[in-house]
Order: sequence, then C-alpha cells, then structure tokens
Amino acid sequence: MSSTIAAAFGRRGSNTSNSEKDHSQYPSGDPVVRHNPVGEDDSSEQDDDARLAQMGYKSEFKREFRSLSTFSFAMAIMGLVSSVITTFNTPLLSGGGPSVIWTWFIGSVMNMTLGVSIGELVSAFPSCGGLYSASGYLVPKRYSKITAYGVGWANGLGQIAGISGSAYGLSSMIMAWAYVITDGRFVASTGEIVGLYIGIMVIAGVINSFPTSWLARLTASYVFVNLITTCVIAILVLARTPSGEYTSGADAFVNISGASGWSKSLAFLIGLQMVQFVMTDYDATAHISEEVSRAAIAAPVAIVQAVFVTGLMGFFLNIALVFAMGDVASTDITTWPGELAVAQILLNRGGKVAFLVVWPFACAVAFFVVITAVQANARTFFALARDRAIPGWFAIVEKRTKVTINAVWLVVLANIILIQLAWINYTAIAAIFSLAALGMDLSYWVPIVGRTIFADHPEVRFREQKGPFYLGEGLFGQFIRWTCIVWTLFECIVLAIPSTTPVTAMSMNWSSVVFGGVMILAFGAYAVAGHRYYIAPGSQRVPSNDTMQSQSPSEGSQVSNQEKL
Repeated sequence: MSSTIAAAFGRRGSNTSNSEKDHSQYPSGDPVVRHNPVGEDDSSEQDDDARLAQMGYKSEFKREFRSLSTFSFAMAIMGLVSSVITTFNTPLLSGGGPSVIWTWFIGSVMNMTLGVSIGELVSAFPSCGGLYSASGYLVPKRYSKITAYGVGWANGLGQIAGISGSAYGLSSMIMAWAYVITDGRFVASTGEIVGLYIGIMVIAGVINSFPTSWLARLTASYVFVNLITTCVIAILVLARTPSGEYTSGADAFVNISGASGWSKSLAFLIGLQMVQFVMTDYDATAHISEEVSRAAIAAPVAIVQAVFVTGLMGFFLNIALVFAMGDVASTDITTWPGELAVAQILLNRGGKVAFLVVWPFACAVAFFVVITAVQANARTFFALARDRAIPGWFAIVEKRTKVTINAVWLVVLANIILIQLAWINYTAIAAIFSLAALGMDLSYWVPIVGRTIFADHPEVRFREQKGPFYLGEGLFGQFIRWTCIVWTLFECIVLAIPSTTPVTAMSMNWSSVVFGGVMILAFGAYAVAGHRYYIAPGSQRVPSNDTMQSQSPSEGSQVSNQEKL
C-alpha cells in the first residue's frame, strides 16, 4: 500500500536514471526543489527571482502585484466589515458590549506583534509557501522535515476553514438581504444557505482561474470598498440612533453580560474569537509573494499595514455598533436577518431602504475575502505539492495564465466538503471560525518559536538569511517575538473552549477535535510513506555558507539531475 501512495505522490528513488523519471505531472519536467539557505548577497534582497532561486525554487509566476494591489490583497483577506458582521454574535452574546470592544482592542494590539513577527519571516523567505517554507529553515536540519510538514498541514487546514467561514458568512449575509426585502417572509433553510455557499465557491474558483494580471487589477479596488463601507455603516448607525437610545458607557465598556454560563472573565475572553478570526491569515500575502514585485519588502509591509488599519478601523466600528445596538442582544436571535446581530442593528437604525442599499457592499467585501483566500490557499497547496507533501499534480502551473488551476479547484472541493458540518447546527459552524484561527495561528507560532530559539544555531543563523524587513536581535526584537509567542499560545487555548456551558455534544467546540484528527491523519500518512518522498524546505541545506556565497543566484536555480532530490 505504501508503494501505491508513494507512486501517487511522485516518489523518486535515489538511483533512478534521468530517462526513468516521470515528468508527466509537471509542465516542464521535475520541479526544482533543491533547498539552500538564503545568502547575504545584496542582490538577493533586490531581485525577487534570485532570492527565490537561493531557496531552491524556480519562479513560475508573473509578478503582477504592485504596492497598491498587494496592500489591498492584505486588507481584503481580513475582510474587516464583513468579518466583523459574521462573527459579532460571539462576543455580544458571551460577554456583551465590553467583550466586543475590549477583546478587539486587546487582540489588535497583541496581533500587531504577530503581524510584525510574521513580516520578518516573510521578508527573509518570500515564497508562495509562506511560513510553511520558512519553517524548514528556522530549525536545525534534522527537524526540518517534520516541522515543515506539520506547519504546512496546519496552515492549509486553517486556510480552508477560514474560506469556509467567510463563504458561509457571505451566504448568510445574502439571505439576510432577502429576508429584509421580503419583510421577513423569506427565511432561508440550511439547504438553501449551503446551496448558495457552493455557488459562491464555484464562482470564486472560476475567478481564480483567470490570469494573474486580471487578479491583480481586480484586487487593487478591494481596499476602497472595504474602508468606505466600514465608515458608512459606523456613521449611519450612530447618526440614526435617537439620543435616548444609545447604550450607556457602563454597559458598553464595563458591565459584562451574556448567557454563556461561564464566569464573567471567561465569557469576556471567549469574545476573542471575533478579532482572531478577522485578524488572521496574515501570511496570505506571503502566499502570493512569487506574484508580487519587490516581495521581500512589499509583502511584509503590506501585512503590517493591513493589521494596523484593520485593528484601528475595526475598533471604531465595534464601538459604533455597541453604542447603537439598543436592546438587540436581548431579542430572539432567530428574528435577526440571517441570524446576524449587525444586520438587525443596521436595519433598526438605518431603516429598510438604507439597509438594502448598504448591505450589498458589505456582501461584496465578504466576496473579496473568499476570492483572495482561495488564491492564497491554492498557492499553499502548490507549495506543498512542489515539495511532494501532497500529489505533484497540484503543482502544475497552467502555461498561458500562469495560474495553479488544479490547486484552485482542490481548494473549492475541500471547502464544499467542510461546509457539510452546517447540517449539524450553528455551533458546528462556529467551530469552523475557531478552527480557522486555531490552525493558522499555530502554524505561525511554530516557525516564530524556531526563529527565536535557534537564531544563532550554526544550521540556522538567521542574521545571514534575514530580509530587508528585520526586527533585529536586541531587546526590542526579543520583546516583540516573545510577546507574540505567549499571546498566540494563550489565544489558541481560548479558541478551543466551547462558547456556552454546560457542554454537550451539540454545544461542544469541535475545532480542536477536527484539527487534531486531520493532523493525526496527516502525520499517519507521513509515517507510512510520506517521509520517503517528501522534500522539506531547508532539509537539504549545504553544510557551509561559503558554498552558497560562492554560487551565483543564476547557478543556484539551475540544478542538475544528480543534485535534484
């Protein structure tokens, strides 16, 4: 059986002749997968393809993303207004106004340390593998394979859950619009929401099959729709709320309330699910870095800018929603359009006409999230396939469009499978939101820990591999990284806690169970056969940096058949 699995993944024996190798899975023969350390050559910081070649990869994409489209992509992946809309219920119902406002504030500040730490790694290793590829270089060579393999699967699973949560949220938002325009006569069933979800995923797959240049031009407009819609909703709900109906300052900022059944402190912390879902998938911009011009600086800067702007704008949006919400939290959730509290707040304050006009723009923002997330996730699967972690068929790049068509549709299929959890209940859907943040944040935590602990290890020597975006090894850099490490581990624990008590099979937060199950299966496949053919980033580092420094970037990209793994 192991030989069958190995054949599917394209294993090559060490003694296989050139004529016997199977090149059918790749448009131009075996992929270049020699993994060498990034050197200190200044040209590697200026030449995207040279830096990529020093990592052992050949550039196969067109670099169509410029500064604006890259920043817009980073903003779009977080969604801001649409992601707040779809996750606002959790902090509101668990801890009330204080949970909404203060968990966002705390999470935004702490997530900035995560965004900056990720930016440093993306700058050093700007490949479509993102932190998956970086992780193989940030630990000693003997740990490279198992570390990168685990990070890759955790990141891929988290991205799938993030897309699923965003697409399901978009389906609910569209159904909320239909509910309002029919004056409550149309209430969508689970089957109708799931059916719409599948349609959204198919459309996103089609769009992501377009050439990279089309995607770059389309993406550049996302940020404007996102920010303008956020401002319009915040201003509208505040301006249309009668002066006597504003939430009091005490209820907005101090009095923790809710019906979760947990203690007030834990009920408050459960509200972190919103900010962690919104402000995640930081490294999505890294996954398109092989399509970004000046990726070593443009990608990390876009990540940090997006985290800052999303945190600041989201904080004021949440304050506006809390002060304008009135008694929404005490009403029946089933009466809210799409069962979304923000939809009810906007309807109450803006009225039917304003709701019907503004809401489609929020839906558009949610659709932008799905499109950009599918693109990023497809590049992740491409990177995994390039290193033989999944079948090499998904590493094929379509020659004309320079798009990973097979990987795009793998993402679509995986999300259609995952959304079948919707047939259980809403708690299962909420678990998807937790799973997204849990999977991705843990995949960030591991390489950041490796970079912090092994920075001076003779097989890592991060100073020699650093990119132009660099925190340094002094007190400031250490403080940022260790704060990020402790915070990420803490919030991942909180994300695994059920949102209500007593905990039953129907109210259980199954995110940790799903995550653990998938990781067990992945490592099981690795133990059976994967370790024989998987070529991890960094696992074939040359023993001396002198060897790398004496080799030009162009020579590094031309790997002979004997040197290929």
